[in-house]
Amino acid sequence: MSANPQWDISRALGVARLFHLVCGVRDASVTPYLTLYLRQLGLAAPWVGILMGTKHLIAAFWAPFCAFLAKSYQKRRVLLIGSLLGSVGASLLMVLVPPLDKDLAYRSCNRSSNLSSVPLSVNLTSAPGPASNHPAGAGALSLPAGRSSGVTIAYDFPNGPGESGPETFHALSGYLAPSVEGTRFMAHVFLPPVTSGVKAKLRKGAFEGVSAARPLLPGDTLLGSPANLSSAGRQARARGLSLEGLQWTFILALGSVVFWELLTSSLEQVADDSIYEYLDFVDATDRYRSLWMWRLLGTAVGVCAIAAVAEQLDCFLMASGPRGVVHFYGYSLVSTLALLVSIVFPVPVCQRQEPSYRTVKALSLVWGEPRLILLAFTVFLIGAVASTVQNFLFWHMKDHGSSELVMGFSVALSLLGEILLHPLRAPLLRRLSRAGTLGLGLGGLAGQLLYYSFLWSWWSVLPAQTLSAISNGAVWWAVGAWIGDLATPSTERPLSAMFRGHFYGGGCSLGSFVGGFALMRFSLATLYQACCVVLLLWLALFLAIQPRLPQERKINYSRLLIVEASDTSDSEQGTERDWLVTAMREEHTNWKG
Repeated sequence: MSANPQWDISRALGVARLFHLVCGVRDASVTPYLTLYLRQLGLAAPWVGILMGTKHLIAAFWAPFCAFLAKSYQKRRVLLIGSLLGSVGASLLMVLVPPLDKDLAYRSCNRSSNLSSVPLSVNLTSAPGPASNHPAGAGALSLPAGRSSGVTIAYDFPNGPGESGPETFHALSGYLAPSVEGTRFMAHVFLPPVTSGVKAKLRKGAFEGVSAARPLLPGDTLLGSPANLSSAGRQARARGLSLEGLQWTFILALGSVVFWELLTSSLEQVADDSIYEYLDFVDATDRYRSLWMWRLLGTAVGVCAIAAVAEQLDCFLMASGPRGVVHFYGYSLVSTLALLVSIVFPVPVCQRQEPSYRTVKALSLVWGEPRLILLAFTVFLIGAVASTVQNFLFWHMKDHGSSELVMGFSVALSLLGEILLHPLRAPLLRRLSRAGTLGLGLGGLAGQLLYYSFLWSWWSVLPAQTLSAISNGAVWWAVGAWIGDLATPSTERPLSAMFRGHFYGGGCSLGSFVGGFALMRFSLATLYQACCVVLLLWLALFLAIQPRLPQERKINYSRLLIVEASDTSDSEQGTERDWLVTAMREEHTNWKG
């Protein structure tokens, strides 16, 4: 241990790795599954898009402002502790948001019970008038015209593999189509306790007095399909829900998400700035570059662990409400652990006098450099397209019968692949150049989106996640190399934070808003195909414009200082070998050209 504990680098790095690992587990407990939980609350795609767009917008602009205030007033540790402490309670506010369907938890949590033998009694009565004037309420089924009234139906739910009670009930209500011939039938469903005697009696036959069920017609939709969930009004009518209930659920969810994000969005940036400046005091910033792997590793572990725990404990912790409350309880628990680590997190006591308004300088550098402008638009577009994957891919997997554990494994597969492929960063940039590497990332992302649009099973998403490791990694490798080449001294980190925060986060926000409303009119497969086309068009435009931009290269003297100087002499030949003289001559030549 060093004589001055303030500069114990090994201890500081150990605490920072543990903190990043725990924060990765913490974020993975909720963030990947948040849109799935909002869907289970009963919110349709436009409302989910608004919620997620607001969340990304706050993170993009509120986090840098809080980080600036914490540094200016030397309150970084207070902000770290306060953010973690507040997130413990803020995350639990989402559990208090009432779902639109009060019986949702009962139906989902009884999939472990034997719903394959639940009797369904339907009392049918005729009523004149068009069916459009009598919208069906919750639990009401309408039969096609031509059916005889006064028929009692006893339906034996199939107990096949991968099909649970709620899904079967939804399928049944899907092919009992609305009447179009002026006959209205109201179905009353009752679910008495099931006994062995009832099971034997029910399994003798199904649909007594009614002809066999017809297959789905082209115009019919399942209640769990994205097409049915794309319209808030249609969803409310199908479940007998009032518009007032929908508004309250959305308003409470929006307030919870905004309050939660205001408390937690600045945590990561404040922690990164603190450990970087701590290591910068002793010229050990090269060891800072490997800390990002620990956060990805924690995310990969947490996204699978919380899914496995949720499948076992969800119905025990919440008697009424949607599935997914375990994610928020796990988030609060891991936040408490991160709070303990933050007490000893390395935060520099004294601060160096650095140039102020570095973010403003970085922004002015972007507007003055055409290649950075093109790169900013590219990152913004990538964020907009990636938001559709982050928000609605789990919806797509859920519609194909995927469990949350498979969803978590798919995310972990891409994160672990990105870590394993990181040693290929330097060879790839050297062989393909920065433009070629960025083109590889854009092409890989477009291929992923096209693949997602043709998913045919719950496991078919896994091969595409290996491609995600290449596409996401290649994009940020090229962006990082370009920023390092074009940044002036003291602007490299602010410029990198601006690209990851403002541009990418702003793109995610816009993509969430647009994607939610696009899903209201089109299917998710169509949305992914449209995003694929947009990416390919931008890739062609990028490769056409980039070589025509001025290739003037700014000299980063702080990097040149660490280059070992060659032997110099008083002769003219020794002067030619001096790196500073050579660099200045090259800069003067480029300026004149």
